[in-house]
Amino acid sequence: MTAAARTGTAAGGPRVTDHRGGVWSIAVPIPDNPLGHTLVHLLETGRGPVLVDTGWDDPDAWDTLTAGIAACGFEVTDLYGVLLTHHHPDHHGLSARVREASGAWLAMHAADTAVVRRTREAEPGRWLDYLIAKLTAAGAPDSHLAPLRLARARGQVRELPGLRAALPDREITPDALLDLPGRRLRAVWTPGHTPGHVCLHLEEEHPARRPGHGRLFSGDHLLPGISPHIGLYEDPGDTAVTDPLGDYLASLERVARLAPAEVLPAHQHAFADAPGRVRELLAHHEERLAGLRALLAVPRTPWQLAEAMEWNRPWERIPYGSRNIAVSEAEAHLRRLVRLGLAEAVPGPEPVTYRAV
Repeated sequence: MTAAARTGTAAGGPRVTDHRGGVWSIAVPIPDNPLGHTLVHLLETGRGPVLVDTGWDDPDAWDTLTAGIAACGFEVTDLYGVLLTHHHPDHHGLSARVREASGAWLAMHAADTAVVRRTREAEPGRWLDYLIAKLTAAGAPDSHLAPLRLARARGQVRELPGLRAALPDREITPDALLDLPGRRLRAVWTPGHTPGHVCLHLEEEHPARRPGHGRLFSGDHLLPGISPHIGLYEDPGDTAVTDPLGDYLASLERVARLAPAEVLPAHQHAFADAPGRVRELLAHHEERLAGLRALLAVPRTPWQLAEAMEWNRPWERIPYGSRNIAVSEAEAHLRRLVRLGLAEAVPGPEPVTYRAV
């Protein structure tokens, strides 16, 4: 029987897939997002079910998650723990509510826990000042900066995302087998999409005995049809220059070497041939870096580079908040080009411009 045939969607109910071997997925909706949903995975263990991610903090998402857990044959109160692939709100958003309802522990890689902690503890105005300064240095026009400056002047800074995100109470240690009775689940650190993103390798024979090495809960690291966002995650006080795209590409190769029989991602659908998908993504980024280097034949600011890059829609149709994310991705690619010696910053005042070497 195929996975699709084991997917149940009752009228008005959750879409739940039995991947067999005590592994399920629940499609938890993301409000107003083209991705549509997060695939929250449920893994049965000897101490009770464990979730891989939780979904967005939204009433409809909560109702779908709890109904999906019930469709898997459990109640929220049965949950033993939650393993978080990374800190983004469509994965970590409902963690606090899950913990409150069940008493389950929450586990995350230390690097992403640090992001959650500093976002919760920092004075929100400091983050808005930092965002304004970063966008100014990147060459953002006054028309884009004006709403942020107005919000800062009015003190409208308490609605920044992430301020209510739950602090995990356990750490996911890279390369370690997790404490899940009756299962062999190993953490694989895959930085890039976030500093502490992890994949989780279920080191057990595939229930359909497909060739390969177990199954991989890949979060956002490895998706069947899209490439995840690679941006910058830095503290206002950070001085180190990171290379998140370089980290991501190295992490892709690490996952390819695992050669799992099946990949269970957090979006879209389960798929096979992880090494083949990795090759496609490596080629995609190589092609994109070459294209960006060609664009830098004319010196550009990160904002101008983002405007010229190819996105899933024309720049003028990209929403305001998404433009900040796009500029962050442009800067991540610039850092990779600089690290490879293929581009350099042009000496001079802000905004900083870059050129090909």
